[in-house]
Parts: sequence; structure tokens; C-alpha cells
Amino acid sequence: DFNPQNLANMAWAFASAGNASPVLFDMLAAASTALIGDFTRQQLTNTAWAFATVGHLSPVLFDALAAASIARLGDFIPQN
Repeated sequence: DFNPQNLANMAWAFASAGNASPVLFDMLAAASTALIGDFTRQQLTNTAWAFATVGHLSPVLFDALAAASIARLGDFIPQN
């Protein structure tokens, strides 16, 4: 079973390598959306960056990322 750290790291690694596998990113989007409440600030940021970098559209995930980020906006630091 994947946890938020595994999901964020996987998305970041594939995006950094320039591998935009649609099947993988669809799976990551579904799994990440289900666990979004457990993501740390850094995991939210890394996941958003990865999906944006590879250009993988996932409106449901981005809505969940936005809602989770807005809820914790005061907790973000420049590193995030």
C-alpha cells in the first residue's frame, strides 16, 4: 500500500525524469486524491509540481490539492 510520501515521491521522480506515463499518473491521481488529507505541505507541493511539470490534467486531484492547501495556507513556508 502506498502512503502520501510514497505517492509524492513517485510523482516527483517520474516528473523529474521526464516520464509522463498517463497510466501511472492516473493511478497516482486517484490514490493521492483518496489520501489528500494526510499529505504534508511538502507532499502537496511536490505532487502539484509533478503533475504540472508533466502536463497531466487531473481536475479532481487539483481541486483536492487546492482545498488542502487553502486549509493550511498559514502553515506554508517559502521552501514549500
